[in-house]
Order: sequence, then structure tokens, then C-alpha cells
Amino acid sequence: MDALQQLFEKHFGAPAERVQPLQGQLGGSGRRIIRLACGGHSAMGILHDVREENVAFLEFSRHFRRHGLPVPQIYAEDLAQGAYLEEDLGDTTLYESLSENRKGDELSPQTVEAYRKVLSVLPRFQIEAGRGLNYKVCYPRGSFDRQSIAWDLNYFKYYFLRLAGIPFNEQALEDDFSRLTKFLLSAAHDFFMYRDFQSRNIMLRDGQPFFLDYQGGRKGALQYDVASLLYDAKADLPPRLRQQLLDHYLGQLPQYIKVGPSAFMQHYYAYVYVRIMQALGTYGFRGFYERKPHFLQSVPYALKNLRWLLHNVTLPVNLPTLTEAFHAMLGAKKLQSVVPGTGKLTVSIFSFSFHRGWPKDETGNGGGFVFDARSLPNPGREERFKALTGKDAAVIEYLNQQESVHQFLAGATSLVENSVSEYRRRGFANLMVSFGCTGGQHRSVFLAEQLARHLRGNNGLEVLVRHRELENAAG
Repeated sequence: MDALQQLFEKHFGAPAERVQPLQGQLGGSGRRIIRLACGGHSAMGILHDVREENVAFLEFSRHFRRHGLPVPQIYAEDLAQGAYLEEDLGDTTLYESLSENRKGDELSPQTVEAYRKVLSVLPRFQIEAGRGLNYKVCYPRGSFDRQSIAWDLNYFKYYFLRLAGIPFNEQALEDDFSRLTKFLLSAAHDFFMYRDFQSRNIMLRDGQPFFLDYQGGRKGALQYDVASLLYDAKADLPPRLRQQLLDHYLGQLPQYIKVGPSAFMQHYYAYVYVRIMQALGTYGFRGFYERKPHFLQSVPYALKNLRWLLHNVTLPVNLPTLTEAFHAMLGAKKLQSVVPGTGKLTVSIFSFSFHRGWPKDETGNGGGFVFDARSLPNPGREERFKALTGKDAAVIEYLNQQESVHQFLAGATSLVENSVSEYRRRGFANLMVSFGCTGGQHRSVFLAEQLARHLRGNNGLEVLVRHRELENAAG
């Protein structure tokens, strides 16, 4: 952290006044992400101890900016400390925008348009910027070659199939892997492959996309990144929209390269399969092996994509053992619940001020409930309560005397209890509940504490409470 603060002060000429960790170890990369701010200046600090990945990200970022691509500016770096400082692109990822602007399979027009913009930019990364890129800094491989594919397939085999208890004949599966690899490599693969081209790695600022987390990029086929975005598990895009977006991407390609839709499609679904297997390997390693259950919440969405593929796509390569394993996965009892064997649901309850925006859900579960308490009587308007909080006896007594507060809390509690019951039945690991008011000091704090006290009497629940504005004031 000291290294980031030194980089911030050196670049902006003033020390950081606010330091906010944004991602602990919930992500899959092991990086720590911290927002540092002072006055009108803000930056994102990254701490990561894999030097090769840091070098790749910094080199790629500068190369992409020279090509006019929307990636963060690099402000400062200290590779010896595993630290660098980059442009702050805000808080809204494409995934968050998607989650907040959909009703079932119906996505808002602005969300669909954001996806179209993203896919319009993708060929510029793959083809334009890919031509002059220094592939010598790629980590861990310079291309998505036979070795890279073998790593992904074995990751899937050992960390997902094995740990999920899916039976298979090892030699027969290896034979399928060999045939699949040969087929994948028969596609043109002399382009930049972003590798982690998914909705959580794309930021939206003023409706325009900006791109992150390409440090795993290497040479590869065009099909891989399109598959990554359109079959991004928890994004759960409807099949019809996936096809529309794929058609849009294919319509952009002739501006950059001569490739017909039929030539592209010959290999496309094979890359969809290999990307899904790569993702499942990650979910298995982080979820089953490292026992981080929130990673397993993506498994049902990946299985939904597999089911659609098995029913709608015929690959031009014969993979009988792998196909049999896919069918076994769809029927496996261990995979029917989202988080097998955890036994507890964690309910995280926040209080906050609407002036500072909603608390971010770091579990990947989507944010849960946000209750607006600004309609309730406000103790903060009375001088006697201004220095107090919703945890103080005088404020609690005042709010307990208000009938509207009891009605509000009863309604919120009923909604939360219904979700708790269903979440536990389905094996979910996390539910987030947030109460917001004007200052985040009185009403929201009181409501959060009251709900937490009520839920703590429920066996099998872990209840966590955080008062964001009180914590910030204390800090």
C-alpha cells in the first residue's frame, strides 16, 4: 500500500486523502485493487506479485493507447514493489449495467447498444493493434497453442470433472482432447487474443466502453474472444441476442480482414466449448479446491450454456467421450445446488448514504436488496440527534416511536426472509441487503442493525453488518 501512496503523491503532487480497497481476494487473479483519491484526482492502484503479468499489462496498455483504443492510461509504476497506478474508469462494469437493466431475458436498449459498441471495438484489438504488438512479453505463453490448450483442458478435467465426481475414461477423453486441439489450431490464429474478454472486464463511462484485464493476452484465433463475451456465464445472454450480437461482430470484420461468415463459423462453436471448459476449470479450482463458494455460483449458468449447445450445435469433429461427460454434468446431483456443502448463507447488511452511491457487491451475486429509507422521519433534522447515530439509544427510541418506521421494517424484513428461505434451499452462499438514507448516519444504520438482530436468531445464517459512512468517518 505504501508503494501505491508514493506513486500517487509523486504523480499528482499531493498525498492520497482517501484509500479504498475495492477487491480483496474475491477475484480470481490474486491482484489487490485500491482506489486512491485527493481533491479532484482519483486513480486505481494495483498490487500484484507476478512481475510477468504486470509487465504484460503495462506494455499492452501503452501499445493499445498508441492505437487510440479505450484502455486506462498508466500514470506510474514500481515493478520492484509489484505496484502500478492507472486511470480510474469509474465503478460501472458492463456486467453491472446488464444486471441492473434487464427483466428476465429482456435487456434494455442501452445495454444491447453497449454490447454492440464493445463488439465493434474488438476487431481493433484483435487485428489492428495485434499486428505490431510485442508478443515476447506475453505470459505465460506467446500464443494459444497446443500447450495453452492442453493446460485449459487438463484444468477442466482435473479441477472440474474430477472434483465434481463426473466419471470418464481418461485415455478416451485424452483422445477427444487431441482431436479437439487439432481442430482448434486449424483456424487462423495469428491475431491478438484478449483471453479474458468478458463483461466484468469492460467498464462503461458515459455510455462508452473501456477495457481492462488483457494481461493474459496472446496470439490466437478471432473466435475465442467473441465466445468469451457472448457465453460469459453469469451474464446469461439469451440465445437470440447472442446470435444478433455475433452477426453484428461478423459485419464489422470486413473493415479489417477478408473472412467470410462461413469460414468464421466453421470453428466458432469449438472455441465456445473450449472457453466454457476453461471457465469451469477456474470455477472448480477456486470453488471445489480452494473452497471459495462464490465461484461455484457461475456453474449453473455455464451448464445452461452447455445444454443449449448440446441441443443446437453439431461440431465438425467427433468427441464422444467429452460429449458423454457433458451430459453427465447436466445430470450430476453434486452440481444441482449452486454451492454444494457450504451449509451457511452469509447475509451482508449495509447502511449507506445515497449521496455516495450504492455499496458494491463484491461476491458476484448481483447486489440483492436496496431499501430507500429517505421517506421515513429523519432524526438528523433535530439538533439533539445530529452528533448521534442509529446505534445510539436516543435515536433508537425516537425511531421506535414512529409507526411508519415499523411498517417499513416489517415490509423489508418479510421480503428478505422470503429470499433467505429460497436462497438456502437452492444452496446460495451470499445475499446482500442495503439500507440507504440521506446521510447514512441515522435511519439506515438503525434499520440495518434491527434486521441483523432479527436474522441472527436464524440458525444456518452468518450475518455481517457494515455501516459504510460511519466507517469512513472513523477512518
